[in-house]
Amino acid sequence: MEYKSLREECYEANMMLPKLGLVIFTFGNVSCVDRSKGVLAIKPSGVPYEALTAEDMVIVDYDAKLVSGTMRPSSDTQTHALLYKTWDKIGGISHTHSTYGTAWAQALRDIPIFGTTHADHLTTDIPCAQPMKDAYIHGDYEYNTGLQIIDCLAEKNLSYEEVEMILVGSHAPFTWGTNAKKAVYNSAILEECAKMAYFTLQINPEAPRLKNALIQKHFERKHGPNSYYGQN
Repeated sequence: MEYKSLREECYEANMMLPKLGLVIFTFGNVSCVDRSKGVLAIKPSGVPYEALTAEDMVIVDYDAKLVSGTMRPSSDTQTHALLYKTWDKIGGISHTHSTYGTAWAQALRDIPIFGTTHADHLTTDIPCAQPMKDAYIHGDYEYNTGLQIIDCLAEKNLSYEEVEMILVGSHAPFTWGTNAKKAVYNSAILEECAKMAYFTLQINPEAPRLKNALIQKHFERKHGPNSYYGQN
């Protein structure tokens, strides 16, 4: 099988989405990249997860042009391709329509950092990009979704290396990471943070944002230069 390892990585990551309860039917997709070959693998469009095989994964270049495969790639392929082209340190991208994350995206709200679970992964709110401009909608829609993501992080002065997740306003979450497995992990983290934040506001609509000392403590103990979470 051509691009065997890349296709297998992509397939295994895609199959984690329904297993983790992050998608139903054909809602969502994962891609992964081979920087040395300048190509990415992505789920084929509209194929149910239970019918997928590793061989079905479609290989395209950074302009979303078909390189190898017998099926059409995901309709979101141009979004993925633009992010790989623009951000050279990511290796995988995950897009879901998970319930709580999508609800926050539809509400056009950042997910506030209320507790230490969120702070274990981010020091900021999970950003929500504002609804797409009409000119973007009437243009190259999927490519412009990538621009919408890039523009949002730039406007909020956030680094894609530090903030590996976003809500696309009126749409749904996108996450990324050093590989496809990490991108899916980030999708699961986003969904849990979204769920916890929703319930927090149900219990206390005036719940305060987590104080900065706790944010820094929890993030640094896991990711800082002197981190001590986990094993060596």
